[in-house]
Amino acid sequence: MFLLLEGGLLVLGLAVPLTLASDLYSPKSNLIRATGYNDTFQARCLAFNPLDLVANATVNAHEFVTAGTTLLFPDNDATCARPSQTVSVDVCRIALNISTSSTSGLLAESWFPSNWTGRFLTLGNGGIDGCIKYEDINYGAMNGFVAIGSNNGHNGTGGLAFYHNDGVVEDYAWRSIHTITEVGKKLTNSFYDATFNHSYYLGCSGGGRQGIKAAEMFPNDFDGIVVGAPAVNFNNMTSWRASFFNKTGAANSTNFISAATWSGLIHNEILKQCDTIDGVADGVIEDPELCHFDPTPLGCEAQSNATSCLTPAQVQIVREVFSPLYGASGELVFPAMQPGSEQAATQKMYNGTPFSYSLDWFRYVVYQDPTWDDTHFSTADITAAQALNPFNVQTWPSDLSSYTGASHGGKLLVYHGQQDQQITSFNTPRFYARLLQGMNLTHTEMDSVLRFFRISGMTHCNSGPGPWMIGQATIGAVSSNDTVGVGFDPKSNVLAAMVDWVENAHPPDTIEGTKFVNDSQAAGVAFKRRHCRYPYRNTFMGGDSTLPDSWTCVLDG
Repeated sequence: MFLLLEGGLLVLGLAVPLTLASDLYSPKSNLIRATGYNDTFQARCLAFNPLDLVANATVNAHEFVTAGTTLLFPDNDATCARPSQTVSVDVCRIALNISTSSTSGLLAESWFPSNWTGRFLTLGNGGIDGCIKYEDINYGAMNGFVAIGSNNGHNGTGGLAFYHNDGVVEDYAWRSIHTITEVGKKLTNSFYDATFNHSYYLGCSGGGRQGIKAAEMFPNDFDGIVVGAPAVNFNNMTSWRASFFNKTGAANSTNFISAATWSGLIHNEILKQCDTIDGVADGVIEDPELCHFDPTPLGCEAQSNATSCLTPAQVQIVREVFSPLYGASGELVFPAMQPGSEQAATQKMYNGTPFSYSLDWFRYVVYQDPTWDDTHFSTADITAAQALNPFNVQTWPSDLSSYTGASHGGKLLVYHGQQDQQITSFNTPRFYARLLQGMNLTHTEMDSVLRFFRISGMTHCNSGPGPWMIGQATIGAVSSNDTVGVGFDPKSNVLAAMVDWVENAHPPDTIEGTKFVNDSQAAGVAFKRRHCRYPYRNTFMGGDSTLPDSWTCVLDG
């Protein structure tokens, strides 16, 4: 049920019939009276019946929500870590349970803003999860988009729902994003009694893979797709992540390298060898492809547990961690982890336990064996994952011309943090090269349809020591209600840059990133830097390194 508390705090349940929502939020009710609410928009919201347009669906929530209200989600899966969201503008919130097969269904959350600009936005997920990114939905609505996201066909960050259920796997692989996009567009046109002008997509990590999959399978779904750290080459990426447990060993093993050693001794040596390659000692490795880290100087002369050096076995572990993964025939499976990411990587990848997303994928999808573990992970497991490839979840296209070609003219903007601790940033240039060859394009021709930006000092999707805030969302480093942002300016906001590209034919040459002091917008700007489109490399020209004009883009190679 719904319960409205004083101070604009709205507690939401998960199953509210349309009649109850309409009765509770009728214009006559004193419960929803708030300063500045819009009677006309509210009436439109509550009179709208989404079930007139969407088959095989039930209403989960239907309400008018005023700006400043904090929505609470007490029944949301705790692993999603999204217990609440403050709403930035007046919206009509509609959440639908939509059946996708006899054994599967999804929860679609759509917000229709009172400040609609005629734009439509679909939001992606992350990892293998089924977590609605309410902060991204709010971000879209705040900037005038109808914004829609989903739980991707299952709840929480785990993979148990995949077990013996191909319908849920298919939702995850591609069907969820396409379904909510079709539903969202239909609802948008009817709700505003006007056809949307342009459709966009925004997602990172697993959401990045979803965006590429949409371009591959449904080229007419979006005019512009913005993806970060795309989890493409998915099966092999999952194997690569699984391989780290064997490399690092368990947390209680003899030569296990502690988080303190990775974050201190090893990270400091990496900075010593690579930080000043770009000409500036600032804790940010501008281009990790230029960093050829050698752990030899960290080695002890003999076996030792000293904190100031590594044993020979530990030096070998470090070498393996920063080495590519190869398959049974010696083929490259996935590139090496880039140096500079080790501090953040201690949270999951180097913590002495199996990487949970990979563990669940192998347990519940590849082998359908809940007892499987990756203690003895081998090339046979790599082969098994790739051979299964359910519903072509691999997402490793070599040609996206059906999306980018003259018949549709879709645009792609890709970004990847250069200190990504969960998906090596070395994989995205590889993907770019694959598309370049498969579509038989020059770099200049590729610029007309796809632009890729390497974001120095950014970890996985956000955060890090560099100028990582590029308008990919309003989320910061702490919670889903963080409001760190840079405004909706094409020069410093990837979503705004895509809008400018699609609607005004102004493709971005650079994206200016911002680093706030302690990642707090209130604390002010620490420094800014313009990130170059690939294959250009950001190059220090001298002067004050915190000023964008002290850097320039130079063609790589």
